[in-house]
Amino acid sequence: MAALARSVLVTGSNRGIGLELVRQLAASPRPPQHIFATCRDPESPRGKALQELAAQHPSIKLVQLVNLPSIRGAVRAVGSHLKDWGLNLLINNAGVSSHATLRSLDSREMLSAFATNVVGALVSLRQEFLPLLEKAAKGAGKEGLSCSRAAVINISTKLGSIGLCLGVPEAPMYPYRASKAAQNMVTRCMAAELQDKGILCVAIHPGWVKTDMGTEKVLGCAPLTVEHSVQGILTVLASLSQDTSGAFLDWEGNTLPW
Repeated sequence: MAALARSVLVTGSNRGIGLELVRQLAASPRPPQHIFATCRDPESPRGKALQELAAQHPSIKLVQLVNLPSIRGAVRAVGSHLKDWGLNLLINNAGVSSHATLRSLDSREMLSAFATNVVGALVSLRQEFLPLLEKAAKGAGKEGLSCSRAAVINISTKLGSIGLCLGVPEAPMYPYRASKAAQNMVTRCMAAELQDKGILCVAIHPGWVKTDMGTEKVLGCAPLTVEHSVQGILTVLASLSQDTSGAFLDWEGNTLPW
């Protein structure tokens, strides 16, 4: 079985889904040669699990991502490791949640969610790393679109689906759901713009997962373990092609309504 990609960058990798993505990628039979695990402060106590994982796998490189200057520094650091190869796969997992209702919502919370989940990821992260993705797409020697060539994967949520919105009326979560709906539109726009450059773009709902950023406090106990979710996500990523670029899929590969 071929490696999913020669190089992978995962944002928000010090906990939850991001940490498990790094763990399973590193432990796979054909692991990526480079796994760039990013978080706000990889050397802090909150990054301990990630530090321990990196100590076990030389392929894992810890990278700090906080603001635009740190992102530009991260691009230089990643580029120095990759040299002329470029970055094959960017998994945008970092994000913030919010349980605000119509009564409790204030403008600062709404703006904060959009700043992190939409603006920061689009303007800072993807634009800065785009040259490395383009380099990978050109140098892959492959036709069509795939994660092994060049791809941006946005970890989304079905709570950002307008088509499914009425199915979960007890959890309005206005800032989170609205920002994720906007992130989904960004995915569609990127897919249309970047397909001619050889870059695949997909949004993936990881399921309702038992994580500390999950919605358990509002909706009850999440049924899906992070290990099971990530196993599904990686299986879906390996199957993506130009036919699925711009799609909104769940962790089992099912198409979700926008």
